[in-house]
Amino acid sequence: MPKTIKELADELKVSKQTIQYHYQRLPTKNQQKDSQGKNVISLTAERIIRGKVAKNLVAKNLVAKNQQTGSKKATKTNKENNELIATLRREVADLKSQRDKQLATKDQQISSKDRQINHLTKLIDQQQQLQLTTVTENKELKEHVHKLSDLLETSKLSYKPLVNDNKNDFSDSHGADKIKANYHWWHFW
Repeated sequence: MPKTIKELADELKVSKQTIQYHYQRLPTKNQQKDSQGKNVISLTAERIIRGKVAKNLVAKNLVAKNQQTGSKKATKTNKENNELIATLRREVADLKSQRDKQLATKDQQISSKDRQINHLTKLIDQQQQLQLTTVTENKELKEHVHKLSDLLETSKLSYKPLVNDNKNDFSDSHGADKIKANYHWWHFW
């Protein structure tokens, strides 16, 4: 028995506009009118419309479930994101603290190295001064030695050897030979 659009809408618990929408998209052979010119739905048209409405309801339910699940997931994701952000902030703070400690240690090491460099520079300056003093003293000593050698040379030139005619003097090589020549071993007995 054919139904009106209103009757089918009430039965399926949807709006008349929904039934009207699906009815207008039916092939023309499935669209009928009663004697008064009102649209009526045949059994074949009713099955087609019921199928489309059911599909739409299932699709709407899925969308609604997905939205609920999505909002739950979004809430869950937001919580996870907030926890992740908090964790990352703690890690960043820890890394900054470690960096600051390392920089302080490096500053101390650099300061220590600066003190060592200054100390070594002073030692090098002292060594250079000592070396310069030593070179100057060596130069003075060489000059003094040179003066002394000059004096020695001068004194050798002015020195006249004494001539000794004594035949017993062993310092004279000629006399020594004569002494040796005059004495033989038997003379010592």
